[in-house]
Amino acid sequence: MSDYRAPVSDMLFAITHLAGLERINRLPGFEEATPDLVEAVLDEAAQLANEVVAPVNEIGDREGTRVEDGKVVVPDEFKTVYRQFTAGGWAGISQSSDIGGMGLPYLVGLAVEEMWQSASLAWSLCPLLTQGAARAIEEHGSDALKALMLNKMIAGEWTGTMNLTEPQAGSDLAAIRSTAVADGDGYRITGQKIFITWGDHEMTDNIIHLVLARLVDAPPGVRGLSLFAVPKRLIGTDGALGERNEVWPVSVEHKLGIHGSPTCVLSFDNAFGYLVGEPNSGLACMFTMMNHARLGVGLEGVAIAERAYQQALGYARDRVQGQKPGGKSGVAIIEHPDVRRMLMHMKAHIEAMRGLAYTAGAHLDYAHHSPDAASRDRERARLELLTPVVKGWCTETAQSLASIGLQVHGGMGYVEETGAAQHLRDARITTIYEGTTGIQANDLIGRKILRDGGQALRDLIGDIQATVDGLDAADERLTAIRDALQTGVGELTAAAQWLAEHFADDADTPGAVAFNFLMLMGTVCGGWQMARAAAVAAGQIDAGAGDRSFCAAKIVTARFFAEQVLPLAGAYRAAIVTGAGTTMALDDEQF
Repeated sequence: MSDYRAPVSDMLFAITHLAGLERINRLPGFEEATPDLVEAVLDEAAQLANEVVAPVNEIGDREGTRVEDGKVVVPDEFKTVYRQFTAGGWAGISQSSDIGGMGLPYLVGLAVEEMWQSASLAWSLCPLLTQGAARAIEEHGSDALKALMLNKMIAGEWTGTMNLTEPQAGSDLAAIRSTAVADGDGYRITGQKIFITWGDHEMTDNIIHLVLARLVDAPPGVRGLSLFAVPKRLIGTDGALGERNEVWPVSVEHKLGIHGSPTCVLSFDNAFGYLVGEPNSGLACMFTMMNHARLGVGLEGVAIAERAYQQALGYARDRVQGQKPGGKSGVAIIEHPDVRRMLMHMKAHIEAMRGLAYTAGAHLDYAHHSPDAASRDRERARLELLTPVVKGWCTETAQSLASIGLQVHGGMGYVEETGAAQHLRDARITTIYEGTTGIQANDLIGRKILRDGGQALRDLIGDIQATVDGLDAADERLTAIRDALQTGVGELTAAAQWLAEHFADDADTPGAVAFNFLMLMGTVCGGWQMARAAAVAAGQIDAGAGDRSFCAAKIVTARFFAEQVLPLAGAYRAAIVTGAGTTMALDDEQF
């Protein structure tokens, strides 16, 4: 089983040259986020990820979690890692310094988060959800609620969860039945929630559950949902912890992967909680957490693919097998062309995915911190457009890459002891939770493209075209990349035009074409990031700056993506323009 080593060089490249660290550094409050500081932070985080977090990955997979005496038991090693994590202040890396965080840009926190996810996806889910819950309370909670909970969550002393799903209410939140009844300064919550990630544990003294429930006089549907913060242990007015609240883990799910992450069924039996935001505005409040989580889960696709790639690369370098065509026998399999194809496929996609995820993260920083209102609106529109693409395309791609990583191992990849199978099993959940790929695709089509008449998409296409136009047509290193991206822009433009003209022809059309449209956008946006990276790398080589070997590899990798991946844009566009015809043609009984 190979060790994990955080790819700090590529992370810094993406942060600096694709996401635009220099521009973020000029935003109010981020003046101290200099390249030197960011590099130092990433180096320190990498040491913790490599040496402390990564070794518990296989332990969590092997031992799993269980419920004993009304509490969830997780591996002891997870607790040790969590103590080191909080001692270093990592829990609040991108939270405001006004509430106890480090005050670094979200972009920097995203890169650090990728390290935790690659090192141990199951363990990393606990701090991921805590950050999202803290952001929801910070944005929507009353001053009293923030004073009661926020500093503890930012410090990692308490963790947080998201409670939406119920046995009868999966993605259909209108079917939620959990109830809330006013009781003095708070509410009493009753109901059952399922699939609650890190819903119980004893790594911290308290857990803050963010719970969607209905007030007794609430209107029907999602308009009647309110959000409540329900602590595992009751909190006194002075902040001291009291007795156990009436929220209990009924069981933990036995899952395909992420065995070390307790996915709980939670029972709320007249549990005391606090209203977050206004009554009946719970879904809007929860989306603050959910959108944060969707970017985080998209990043998980990058992270688990990186771990699978490192595993496959290490095996390919060590495994001696066969004869190189036209050469000697007994060579490492990395010398075989088909193994090279698989490794290049993984490497190119990971770098494209990382560039896109980090760029989206930068848009979040701009949207929240730009001093100009019009600029904030533009950045928010781009962030909202890219979020379902990052979540959907990166996680769908991760399934393929983790599978390819197993394939590099041959038969040994199917044996659990090598570790390759765990990455495939762990990756599988990422396309499902925080909204399946179908939900992301429908959100992209309905809310992010059609709702504004396609303006945000046209702006994005304009920026991609500007990158194409800016590539030096005379530079032979960039010619194939330029031509492929131009073709990709044309396919995306044609698909967008077809959608604008035909989405109203049939009520099923948007849903039938949504997945292919999301994958088309992901493919072209990934090619866009790789083209930008290649242009920077070529410029650094010409200027004698940077690491020449790294830059040369970046250009080759970008060209591989252009030649081997971007042609898929044409296939996605062709599938889109067939509409809903054959997709919806069979009667139910014919399936």
